[in-house]
Amino acid sequence: MGGFGISTANDLLLIEDIQMVRQRCTSVTVQFEDTAVADFFDEQVDRGLAPEHFARVWIHTHPGSSPAPSCVDEETFLRSFGRSDWAVMFIVAQGGQTSARLRFNVGPGGDCELPVAVDFDSDFAAPDRAAWRAEYDRCVRRPFVLATEPLLLTDAVSGLAEALGHEPIEEFDWLAEQWIDEHWEAAEPFAQEVAHG
Repeated sequence: MGGFGISTANDLLLIEDIQMVRQRCTSVTVQFEDTAVADFFDEQVDRGLAPEHFARVWIHTHPGSSPAPSCVDEETFLRSFGRSDWAVMFIVAQGGQTSARLRFNVGPGGDCELPVAVDFDSDFAAPDRAAWRAEYDRCVRRPFVLATEPLLLTDAVSGLAEALGHEPIEEFDWLAEQWIDEHWEAAEPFAQEVAHG
């Protein structure tokens, strides 16, 4: 899943909040909804924030223990943030490992790795797990519940693929999740039915 880091008024690299937007996720992909990003930008501007405080730090998660950017991450970073004066790609792996890279696109341009730390000297509110869960439920849409029986999913996804005129799917893995993501409009009603039993 992913979101935007909201920085403090006096330090653009001190993130005090993370805001998610509506997105579709599989275990290896995330796609923000364009209208959700536009709505987020409007809300932040209405709050009186400038883009450098809410639209320059892209945060997302990786499965497993590697926070290294993938080639898709690099393409997304360049495409979505390449016209900004500067931007940060921050990745948190499932195992807790992190990476952060600052890219600046003015002058000669360039990039550098950034250290990551929690600043315990700054004031911050206690975590609100219920609010985070509500935000996650509101923003993140997944084609399937991971606990669903894999054999059932393999048969069902293969049947859906054939019904849509595609080759059957032999094994339910990340490629099957990617196929569902690419054919979401046709797959969503079926996915919700399987996910909810």
